[in-house]
Amino acid sequence: MLLSNAITTGIRVVFTTANFWKNGELRARDGLWDRIAVLISGLCLVHCISTMVFVALISSAGGMLLHPLVHEIGLGIAIALGLFALGRGVLEHGYMMPAAIGGLGLGIMMGAITIGHDNGHGGAEVLYTMLGVGILALAHDLNYRATH
Repeated sequence: MLLSNAITTGIRVVFTTANFWKNGELRARDGLWDRIAVLISGLCLVHCISTMVFVALISSAGGMLLHPLVHEIGLGIAIALGLFALGRGVLEHGYMMPAAIGGLGLGIMMGAITIGHDNGHGGAEVLYTMLGVGILALAHDLNYRATH
């Protein structure tokens, strides 16, 4: 219940921004992209935890969530959002720290993908992925705070 409330609150925070559209253009200054990235980071954590639960309960259903393509696509989305939102933040407020921390988080996530599930180190992959996602979410939060 607590997890579903956090997700609902996160979605509400992302999409209840005042002046979401201005003259038909999506405003970048309201921190929308950082908030979307933090929401996706939270969804990634939910994915990691739910995958472990599904694997423990129903191994055939968990196999679909453990497919490497799911992680590669997710990492690609994280890299794209990180480059866009954190890069825009550096240009806007001039602080490199959020981008550097975000790069660290993305690097940890990239390293976690190389561990893989097949060699019996699936727990380490999940641990490092969650660590990287948390660091990346911190970077987006710092970026949002520096902008506002």
